[in-house]
Amino acid sequence: MTSSSDTAVPGPDGATPVEVDAVVLGAGVAGLYQLHQLREQGLTVRAFEAGSDVGGTWFWNRYPGARFDSEAYIYQYLFDEELYKGWSWSQKFPGQPEIERWLHYVADRLDLRRDISFGTRVVSAHYDDDRGRWTIRTDRGDVVDTQFFVTCGGMLSAPITNQFEGQESFAGQLVYTSSYPAEGVDVAGKRVGVVGIGATGIQVIQTIAPDVGHLTVFARTPQYVLPMKNPSYGPDDHSWYKSRFARLKQTIPHTFTGFEYDFEHSWHDLGAEQRRDILEEIYADGSLKLWLAGFAEMFFFEDVSEEVSEFVREKMRARLKDQHLIDTLVPTDYGFGTHRVPLERGYLEVYHQDNVDLVNCRDTPIARLRPEGIELADGTVVELDVIILATGFDAGTGALTRIDIRGRDGRSLAEEWGRDIRTTMGLAKHGYPNLLTTATPMAPSAALCNMTTCLQQQTEWISGAIAAVRAQGGSVIEPTAEGEQEWVDHHEETAGATLVPKTDSWYMGSNVPGKPRRMLSYIGGVGTYRQKCEEEAAAGYPKFAIT
Repeated sequence: MTSSSDTAVPGPDGATPVEVDAVVLGAGVAGLYQLHQLREQGLTVRAFEAGSDVGGTWFWNRYPGARFDSEAYIYQYLFDEELYKGWSWSQKFPGQPEIERWLHYVADRLDLRRDISFGTRVVSAHYDDDRGRWTIRTDRGDVVDTQFFVTCGGMLSAPITNQFEGQESFAGQLVYTSSYPAEGVDVAGKRVGVVGIGATGIQVIQTIAPDVGHLTVFARTPQYVLPMKNPSYGPDDHSWYKSRFARLKQTIPHTFTGFEYDFEHSWHDLGAEQRRDILEEIYADGSLKLWLAGFAEMFFFEDVSEEVSEFVREKMRARLKDQHLIDTLVPTDYGFGTHRVPLERGYLEVYHQDNVDLVNCRDTPIARLRPEGIELADGTVVELDVIILATGFDAGTGALTRIDIRGRDGRSLAEEWGRDIRTTMGLAKHGYPNLLTTATPMAPSAALCNMTTCLQQQTEWISGAIAAVRAQGGSVIEPTAEGEQEWVDHHEETAGATLVPKTDSWYMGSNVPGKPRRMLSYIGGVGTYRQKCEEEAAAGYPKFAIT
């Protein structure tokens, strides 16, 4: 291998590329911290962000009602006490505008913008076997020669688009929640259709329902929902959670899901009445606690899953007034927690409004879009002025497969993942030297993980690996084939012990036609994953080759 000082390969226009030590893809929660860490090592770094400012998920998802469903004081960086204490949240679960302002605060405090190219998409990344370096090209003509390519593109950042016939013919306004216009959409008094009732669709529906003229919701997969309690925060609340910084930093990274709370009760050690009391108590918390800190046995045992599921169904049915709503909105064919569980505020009650209709798309699917609205399979046409598509993402892989990434011998990441989704600890991929990844398959991510907790840990591991390569006088780090297989086997064994793979969801990639079926997130626990990553580093990276 040649060193980083060798002559860079000219770009297609003959221009000499800019040389840096590392390129970071994305300027969201992971990208900002990764950029900061690599700069602290003394590396020259350039980050590329498709948005016009920092924020990642919280830049693009500006749809009505977008907000945290992790407690604000948990969804934060924990590497710097002053940074943590320098920001005060207005609510337990604040909305997107406030979250975006917080990320601006982080970027400003750490002086990160000077090394970020905004409004710029990476379109290709090709590895040069002879030189041991990557050539990165963007849609604005940038050509960058780099030793390390670190991707922080996000678990849920590649939206599924153009899935309906005739979409381009719709005469009204059609928007995706994943790229909602910054100026908003005027829905006042209009006929609005929302397609999709996942976590995003739910937030949109409950928020716009009071303003629209008429709302039609097109629902396919029913969701278990939990009511959100969202108190405002004042000075006493700020003092309370800021005083706990040291404790939060010590505990959060080692819990099962990266939240403050953890599984505390054993189902089989309790009687029926005790179990019910605990379910009621946790449900009343108004958070994700029932999902992420209730009874771990519900992920492993069918009978426990059914009892917890029926508890949530009972709560939902009590809020719905007719059988059509119950049949369409209350899940019965999968267990609570094996899908993403949304928090909501008055969502179910929206369907009792006179100006709201609910279409069961399992019984009557959407056939196509027409100039006047949405046509169903039975020929019914629902006339609309605005269509809002909350139709999900190509999770885990999509952010990278939409880039032409070529590793050793010209191999294509998109083609490889199109056949079989494999990584080494979700941090790297055999055949792609010096490509280091966050929020990719087989690491903890949006499934059963507080994202800031997981992304901080992953970027810290990557920073440590790069430091180790440099300390050893090496230039390249790459997973071995054996190391990758070892991790894939462990991942599959861990996922296979649970009920989650039995449910069709984006967790399994089943929302994308033709995508290989595999549990996309590591489900062995955030704390366990951290321990395994620390052991890998402490042992000198045995799953990797450093050359």
